[in-house]
Amino acid sequence: MARAYERRPVERTTLVRHALQAAFLLLNVWIGAQFYLWVRYFETAGATTYVSRPPGVEGWLPVAALMNLKYLLLTATVPEVHPAGLFLLLAFLAMSLVFRKAFCSWLCPIGTLSEWLWQGGRELFGKNFALPRWADLPLRSLKYILLGLFVYAVVSMPVPELRAFLSSPYGLVADVKMLDFFRDAGRLTIQVCLVLVVLSIVTKNFWCRYLCPYGALMGLVSMLSPTRITRDPISCIDCGKCATACPLLIPVDRLMTVRTPECNGCLTCVSVCPVKDALEMRTLVTRRRVTAPRIAVGVAAIFLVVVGYARLSDHWHGNTPEAVFFQLIPNAAGFSHP
Repeated sequence: MARAYERRPVERTTLVRHALQAAFLLLNVWIGAQFYLWVRYFETAGATTYVSRPPGVEGWLPVAALMNLKYLLLTATVPEVHPAGLFLLLAFLAMSLVFRKAFCSWLCPIGTLSEWLWQGGRELFGKNFALPRWADLPLRSLKYILLGLFVYAVVSMPVPELRAFLSSPYGLVADVKMLDFFRDAGRLTIQVCLVLVVLSIVTKNFWCRYLCPYGALMGLVSMLSPTRITRDPISCIDCGKCATACPLLIPVDRLMTVRTPECNGCLTCVSVCPVKDALEMRTLVTRRRVTAPRIAVGVAAIFLVVVGYARLSDHWHGNTPEAVFFQLIPNAAGFSHP
């Protein structure tokens, strides 16, 4: 019996995902610019134009978000410091639970930049270079080790210590400290960033694959997801295009179901498959097909619902008085970890 060949809508799948990536990247650029102007207002004692603080910047404080998550679970109370970070973490975890590690491939700005870098490297060198298996496997464990260290540090802190840390001068301006880390980057920081950029150009998703603890957390949560990439061995023609295209180097062509936490649900493997129904993302129970537009709508809906709830319930903005920021922000560089 002849197999049903079908030209996949590669361009449509890629366009949908890239459009969402670009939109979220632009949102983060806008948040970063607004946050910088807000910081400058307090650094200059009100001499520059005032803009409101964008709570979305707290999405870049994953450790604080983990602290707030523990605080919420143990006290059933939303913390008053950096609450937006908590709700953003919950939104990203929900995305990973429903659509695999979709946050990493559909929204994460670092993931987007990483993808652009290795794609540029492929255009420059004609291919990307994969590390040998003996180096790849132990290096992949690094992000889980980093995640474990962060989780251990948070879990070992009792609730009073969490509250004291987040309410300390350091905790209140943790976002400003993050800005200063890059704004006043030293030679070593610049050198490390340049090395990561170079490695990301020659190797697919170097940071995401080996070092990102946030992605490790999303990957572990995605193991509970009701969706999976599944391959039909009867329809499959063993062309290997799916494995070649996979940004995470997953041997999709040798698997019946992709269960690894490395899968980020980007659908690249599905989009390049030339045979109808040979490779799809489907729900485990209903076997319903999950397409790129459905992931895009689902991811956007989760984000808007969670952020909308936080705003409507008055849990989006922190309650730190501006007078405190006038005192703390000009001296933020001198604050050390309590």
